Amino acid sequence: MSDQRAPRDVFTVAPAYEAYMGRWSRPVAREFVHWLAVPAGRRWLDVGCGTGALSEVLVKAGGARTVVGVDRSAGFVEQARHLGLTAEMRFLEGDAQALPVSSGDFDAVVSGLVLNFVPDRARMVAEMARAARPGGVVALYVWDMSGGMELVARCWEAVKQVDPGAEAHDESARFRAICAPDPLAALFAATGLEDVTTRSIDVPTVFRDFDDYWKPFLGGQGPASAYLVSLPEERRTAVRETLRARLTPGPEGAIRMNARAWAVRGRAPGPLVGRTAATTA
Repeated sequence: MSDQRAPRDVFTVAPAYEAYMGRWSRPVAREFVHWLAVPAGRRWLDVGCGTGALSEVLVKAGGARTVVGVDRSAGFVEQARHLGLTAEMRFLEGDAQALPVSSGDFDAVVSGLVLNFVPDRARMVAEMARAARPGGVVALYVWDMSGGMELVARCWEAVKQVDPGAEAHDESARFRAICAPDPLAALFAATGLEDVTTRSIDVPTVFRDFDDYWKPFLGGQGPASAYLVSLPEERRTAVRETLRARLTPGPEGAIRMNARAWAVRGRAPGPLVGRTAATTA
């Protein structure tokens, strides 16, 4: 019964991603930006900007003067370009492992919910450090894939109850080795970043009812969602009903969960020695 196809990490359709994950990324982003405490009026780079959830918070809560966002998805970049905020904002298609920006050009370089999906994570962090000015902030956050991101964890529990052979698709099995404070801190330190520190960020995820929780999984964005839409209708229905039975709504039908992210930050060393500028887009 198990599906032997390789896991797919699909991030292309902006509205579907917003319904599934974007709405929960924003409250994490607000706490993340507050923690970084970068003074207003600074220049930021958002690596893997997606639909612009973190970029928007950089302006509204972080007082950013300039935000440059980079993402590999043309659909996400197009969505981000319609944010319509007053700060100087620019969104580019590009690879987190080869950022299309100059070295030492940003006061703060950040990323939200991207690192674990990048093939060469060390290269991504090295690129982030390259883009930061000497002494600039380099920081990112990822979901806690050990079960702290409950809306995803509960779904995979139901999937594996229906099909134990689906273990290889589960994000927790694939990403728990990096989505934790110690490996994040070690990655930053190995890149040469200084004053490295980590913290958890917890936000509530409240769904009006079961449909508000379930329907975003049908948008095909991210590993769990992509797996579910690939199933035959009969098996997807079995997962849905198994999941419905496992969740306990409140008196008014709302389903309450917690979303935990792990954040890490460091400081780019100076001066710029041995770094070469990438081509500026």
